[in-house]
Amino acid sequence: MKGYEPIMTFDERNAEVYDDLAHRGDEAATVALLEELAGGGPALELAIGTGRIALPLAARGIRVDGIDFSAPMVSKLRSKPGGDDLLITMGDFADVGVPGTYRLIYIVFNSFFNLLTQDDQVRCFENVASHLAEGGSFVVEGGCTLGFLDHLRRGQYVEAETIEVAAVRFDLLRLDPAAQMLYENHVRVSAAGVTFNPVVQRYAWPGELDLMARIAGLHLEARWAGWNREVFTSDSLNVVSVYRR
Repeated sequence: MKGYEPIMTFDERNAEVYDDLAHRGDEAATVALLEELAGGGPALELAIGTGRIALPLAARGIRVDGIDFSAPMVSKLRSKPGGDDLLITMGDFADVGVPGTYRLIYIVFNSFFNLLTQDDQVRCFENVASHLAEGGSFVVEGGCTLGFLDHLRRGQYVEAETIEVAAVRFDLLRLDPAAQMLYENHVRVSAAGVTFNPVVQRYAWPGELDLMARIAGLHLEARWAGWNREVFTSDSLNVVSVYRR
């Protein structure tokens, strides 16, 4: 995407609407499963963002730390109840630049693929492994699936997200399979004008994630199609993978 910089996806304007964009209705199930996997904690969220998952997890008594590179997203988190209580490191989550170890490290909502090269993705797995306590879990939500590809026509789509009387929001997406790159823009048109939420990701198949995990000394323990432990099949639209030391 010509002229794209990753911060464009998480700038101040987009931080204000991120929670609405990211809301899917499975947040309670996400938090419940992560709490179980944390085994009392502590936990570390990569790309913690606005705290959509971290804050309700912390409210259950789990110590949650975070990493993020976007000051506007973290500012939004800090403005919420409990937001000032979380320890957040500003920086590239591939570096996992935090001290100590964790029972649970996790990343949700396809955010792992914001790392735009395979080298960075492998490096992230390796750094995560070095910060996992013995028996700890690394949870990754996301991965390309046949179910997702079936939504595409010639590697792209345009999809209506919301249709209102005075505004519409639609999603434009295109894949470059040769480079495993996804180019997307959420566009809102209203009487107030036009806004854009561009996204670029380097996607991976679940099997490639498993190989990254093996390189880092981790192994796949479980894989589901969602946070309610739905069975993962070729028709699944989501991927939740749990890796252990």
